[in-house]
Amino acid sequence: MKKILSSTLLLSAVPLAAMAQAEKPNVIFVLVDDLGYTDIEPYGQEKIQTPNLSQMAENGMQFMQFYSGSTVSAPSRASLMTGMHTGHTKIRGNKEIQPEGQEPVGDMLTLGDLFQTAGYATGIFGKWGLGYPGSGSEPTKKGFDEFYGYNCQRQAHRFFPQWLWENDSKIMLNGEGYSQDLIHQKALSFIQRNADKPFFAYVTYTLPHAALEQPKDTIWAMYRDKFPETPYDGKRGYTPVDKPRAEFAAMVTRLDVYIGELRAELERLGIAENTLLIFTSDNGPHIEGGADPAFFANELTPRGTKRALYEGGILVPTLMEWKGTIKADEKSELAAAFWDFMPTFAQLTGQEKSWKQPTDGISILPTITGKGKQKKHDYLYWEFHEEGGRQAIRQGDWKLIIQKINTGNPTYELYNLKSDPFEKTDLAAKYPKRVKKMTKKISKVRTQSDLFNFGIK
Repeated sequence: MKKILSSTLLLSAVPLAAMAQAEKPNVIFVLVDDLGYTDIEPYGQEKIQTPNLSQMAENGMQFMQFYSGSTVSAPSRASLMTGMHTGHTKIRGNKEIQPEGQEPVGDMLTLGDLFQTAGYATGIFGKWGLGYPGSGSEPTKKGFDEFYGYNCQRQAHRFFPQWLWENDSKIMLNGEGYSQDLIHQKALSFIQRNADKPFFAYVTYTLPHAALEQPKDTIWAMYRDKFPETPYDGKRGYTPVDKPRAEFAAMVTRLDVYIGELRAELERLGIAENTLLIFTSDNGPHIEGGADPAFFANELTPRGTKRALYEGGILVPTLMEWKGTIKADEKSELAAAFWDFMPTFAQLTGQEKSWKQPTDGISILPTITGKGKQKKHDYLYWEFHEEGGRQAIRQGDWKLIIQKINTGNPTYELYNLKSDPFEKTDLAAKYPKRVKKMTKKISKVRTQSDLFNFGIK
């Protein structure tokens, strides 16, 4: 694997390493589920209120070209956790295991392992999806001291679940507790208990994924009669919903409330200046359970949704706040992706030389801190094995998408994202040499997988 992965921890700036060694900053990584690029106010949303996320953007950094690991959940999280794109990760799709769980991430080291090695307290609160119970790839065996939430992403479709997991124990709830509130409180408790030591909190709310359901409280009441509605009957899966637009909007605002409470707690504990808070989404917006992303779209909304490799499936809202370190109201145009977090956190914790797991990423710490020279990607790559098989590669402003791979007659689409960010004009016929060159690059940057491969079906 080390020979195959040509990228290494592309790190620089000795002063950054010295800073990390002097005082290890806390990291709170909030990963939400199926939130689209323009579903929050910092990215132009006008129908859904997200004042805390707006304040986070105003006080920190907003990334305009940040990409998820994949266009669906499990491979995106695998990419995040292992520092590899989906041409190298073990998990390249949603491979379900019965009765509960997904394909194990296996012997790859995770961000939990990285922070644990650096002496951090580590906890995950929310959805895991990278190893079924008893697989050896449960969170507590992959670098996390504490776990509370869903092991299985299918179970996470139920917001009033029959059970959640606490470490290696199944906690029966019998449908009587709202999972997101319970997960949020556990995350706050972890932060409070570890405020006097370095910690890594991986907080993976499943909002606003389907099913569209939540307590009918004051947050819900904000949107109850706000939009024209078409009830969802549940015949295509998930729970029937009378007011799907109101439900979706309230779920996003509920996320915003959680972010506000996290930010307030950091201030109350006096640790905001030593804590990097990150907010992002695992992929683009979904269309299940009555969700209507087109209704909430605006002039910045990219083409495509979840499961597509157009920008809308993989370009995700990403905010970072670190009081006293990140300058206020910063916007970054750096093209970055989930697999960059492994080398970034290796540098942040002073492990850029000692951390040995190969990565496809680069450290983006120079961009975050404004110190040191920022390296850039030669390419970004994704593959997706459902819906006919898809691949995409971005090099500079150019992006190639290959579709219908499994049919034996693939199609090729070429876009210039600088002049055509909404991917409206396919230039493949105009630039066949570029298509050929980028296709050849794809063959060099991925490896075959025992579980996920393309083939005529």
